[in-house]
Amino acid sequence: MFTNSHLCPDWLSKVFASAMHMRTLRFAFGVTLSCAIAYGIDWPLAFLMPIFTALILAMPLPKPSVRASLNNMLSTLKAFGVGLGFSLFFLQFPIAYLLLLAVVLFHLYYYLNRGGSFWFTLMSIIAILVLPMIANSHEGLAISFSMGFVYSSWLTIAMLWIAHYVFPDPSFTHFPVKPKYNNIYSNVAAKRALKSTLVVFPIAALFITYGLSDYLLIMTFSAIFTLKPDLSEGKAAGKNSLLSTLLGGLFAWCFYWLIVAVPLFHFYLLLLFVTSLYFGQKIFAGNNLSKYYSSGFIALLIIINSSMSVDANFNAIFIQRILLISGAIVYIVCVLKVLERYFFKSP
Repeated sequence: MFTNSHLCPDWLSKVFASAMHMRTLRFAFGVTLSCAIAYGIDWPLAFLMPIFTALILAMPLPKPSVRASLNNMLSTLKAFGVGLGFSLFFLQFPIAYLLLLAVVLFHLYYYLNRGGSFWFTLMSIIAILVLPMIANSHEGLAISFSMGFVYSSWLTIAMLWIAHYVFPDPSFTHFPVKPKYNNIYSNVAAKRALKSTLVVFPIAALFITYGLSDYLLIMTFSAIFTLKPDLSEGKAAGKNSLLSTLLGGLFAWCFYWLIVAVPLFHFYLLLLFVTSLYFGQKIFAGNNLSKYYSSGFIALLIIINSSMSVDANFNAIFIQRILLISGAIVYIVCVLKVLERYFFKSP
């Protein structure tokens, strides 16, 4: 949108010519606009749209093509079709369901580690883990959840287009080259997939079997954290994730009491824009602290969203979220350390 430097002052032209500044502005603009739409309309699971938007805009990715956007929309439908199939047909046969769950988890991680779609993998894992937990209480609620999730993910794709249109990358910007999908058997990808499955499957089987919906966040975060191969580094990865959670929680605490002091929607959006602008600057600075701010901002959004309901106790929610996310991290680190020491020894 901002491409004609003759119409801009010199300082503004320098801003639009900087990839870091454009990504920071795009991140703040996209997150704020998605929150304005999500909480202004407030459909079921609307809070997911800002989280997905922040997650993707924090990555150094180019503007998605029309084909890629349509593929992501279809991938969301496929993912939740699989999730509903698990919930409505296989859940009534517990042993067959658990066996099939292990197989599907392995193939999803294997697909991702061979260069498959991150979006499809993320949507599928969330669908097959969350929908059965909801279907245990009410089948109709699982269908409603799926519709809200698909709606939020599709609007996320629209937000990405708008954000890239308003704040496009400079023409000379270089992006990491995404590895092509490998159709040939990969021993390394298979081992990583098996390791991730062995981490996620026990906790998923336990929580779904006994309907431990109060601890759903631990299972979900465990599955999402194991999407990244670098989590196999053990203590270092766990420490990074824990520090990110504490950082996001600290900012969420300040954010919450500011909107309590000034309970206006416009002030909330202004405060969110300033906060996301600060986080975006830190995320795209490219230093050692950048990795903390990306995950920290997601934690901030999750905690703030949970605190916006009527009669919500922020302090209780804050402590609960920190403990649940920390619990997921501790679980992942401990299981990975055992697996790496006894079953996946490095040469």
